[in-house]
Amino acid sequence: MKAIKANMTRAIPVGSLVQTCDNSGAKLLKIFTVVGLNTRKGRLPAAGIGDLVMASVKKGRPDMRKQVVFAVLVRQKKSYRRPDGTRIKFEDNAAVVLKDNKGNPKGTIFKGPIAKEACSRWPGVAKVASIIM
Repeated sequence: MKAIKANMTRAIPVGSLVQTCDNSGAKLLKIFTVVGLNTRKGRLPAAGIGDLVMASVKKGRPDMRKQVVFAVLVRQKKSYRRPDGTRIKFEDNAAVVLKDNKGNPKGTIFKGPIAKEACSRWPGVAKVASIIM
């Protein structure tokens, strides 16, 4: 996991329901922790694009439901700023389910665009992505 050059706005707090954009079998994830995040006391932890989160599967195939999985956020509605000054935002919030915390995706096809920051941080996700923005 490499560092991101962009100043990432953390827009998806713990407890959020996020849709998946891959064919792993999970449809809806509930985020319960952001891996490696230290926040101020009393503040609700939140995740941004490229962050590794742990989530439970709320909707999906029966064998996937009620499982705890690692996921990487690849799209968020809240705009964030890139180093060249441009602001980027997507239509929805989306995540990709991983096999392990090393960054290998469980699915083989991603629907929709994937943020460039997530691809630079997670090379395994970048290999499968068809549209990188």
